[in-house]
Amino acid sequence: MAGNTSEKSAKAAERVATKPTLLSGGNPQIPKGYGDAPVQAYIAAMPGWKSDVGRRLDAIIVRTVPGVHKAVKWNSPFYGIEGQGWFLSFHVFTRYVKVTFFRGTSLRPVPPGESKHKEVRYLDVYEDQLDEAQFAAWVKQASQLPGEQL
Repeated sequence: MAGNTSEKSAKAAERVATKPTLLSGGNPQIPKGYGDAPVQAYIAAMPGWKSDVGRRLDAIIVRTVPGVHKAVKWNSPFYGIEGQGWFLSFHVFTRYVKVTFFRGTSLRPVPPGESKHKEVRYLDVYEDQLDEAQFAAWVKQASQLPGEQL
């Protein structure tokens, strides 16, 4: 059984090591995986200035929520609290990076982007337009709410 786990880890590392395909809007196609490595692979593959935004978002989340759990699902990094679900994800689009707060309507102030999902709110981050203090405040609030079980 241990050999099987080792083989799976090696295959996952190999998938992360290969250069990912960029999907519509420049979103990196990264295999589903848990932990920091797939998230860092996603961020590294984000095109142009968006990679810097991804690094900044990740650094703020890690600094604000020590021990945050990470994963890549549906070609997007997810952040959550172990056993409590996911509170945030982000996704690359052509002109911006879209941050999804799964319980966004409970945040104060409420993030500006509306969603067809009742509790979800979005923040569209354009080049050089991230209010780091406000983002950190939202991350802190979001991490203290019940997360999504995705």
